[in-house]
Amino acid sequence: MKPTRQASITAYEVGRRRIQVSALPTIARALGVSVEELIGEPATPAKRGPAPKLQQQLEHITRLPKAQQRFVMQMIDTVLQQETTGR
Repeated sequence: MKPTRQASITAYEVGRRRIQVSALPTIARALGVSVEELIGEPATPAKRGPAPKLQQQLEHITRLPKAQQRFVMQMIDTVLQQETTGR
């Protein structure tokens, strides 16, 4: 008798079955995390030191409500447009 999907998931969760290592990238993509995060390891940063301020600000903007994100993008577009027109 073939186990149900829920029974299979439960078996993985309680450690009766193990996930194949080759399946980890697919599972990580489906969950929107890195393989390192999936297995509980801290992700290794691409470079040492704190993220540049602009990158930190952009990450903060992505956590804002959509209406505020649109407002910030309009402000950025306005500044960039002024720069390209020589103002």
